[in-house]
Amino acid sequence: MTSPIKLYRNPKSGHCHRVELMMSLLDVPYETVDLDMANGAHKAPEYLQISPLGQVPAIDDDGTTLSDSNGILAYLVSRYGSDDWIGTTPVEKAEIQRWLSIAAGEIASGPAAARLVTVFGAGLDHEAAKTKAHGLFKVMETALDGKTFLVGERLTIADVAGYSYVAHAPEGGVSLDAYPNIQSWLARIEALPKFVGMAKSPIPNAA
Repeated sequence: MTSPIKLYRNPKSGHCHRVELMMSLLDVPYETVDLDMANGAHKAPEYLQISPLGQVPAIDDDGTTLSDSNGILAYLVSRYGSDDWIGTTPVEKAEIQRWLSIAAGEIASGPAAARLVTVFGAGLDHEAAKTKAHGLFKVMETALDGKTFLVGERLTIADVAGYSYVAHAPEGGVSLDAYPNIQSWLARIEALPKFVGMAKSPIPNAA
């Protein structure tokens, strides 16, 4: 690497945060570029060359440009990490892929969507998103019973992909009080030496 990776982001985006967290855990030098999305910076022609869908995050790693947070995670650990992050057995690989699908599916439509309403004023069905979030959290609570991380006893990209929006679910009005296993899992991630947090937003009355 000849220069720090550029991370194009919105500092309150969990999708962006998971990439920043991954780079920090891998001890990869990076610099953040905060896009003025309110004024359309993510739709500017030069940015669309990096992220064709006009979404954040995107990275520029010495001329290699990528968008999509989960795709970026896979790239980062393949280039700068080890197979431990993405699974070393067929079952581990499959389990990690399942949680990446959940990050792009149920997490996005549940806690992430609920937070889009309260933090960004998105015109989504808040109650439906909160209901989805609690349905997901019940599954996660069971999955984490007796386990240190989502896929066994070591941290993988499954945990990195899942952390940000789950940790910040209360900002979307979704309480984590009923999920002690999830709270313990979040605390273990936050205790990691190279952990970096996401910008906090006000917490409304969570339910």
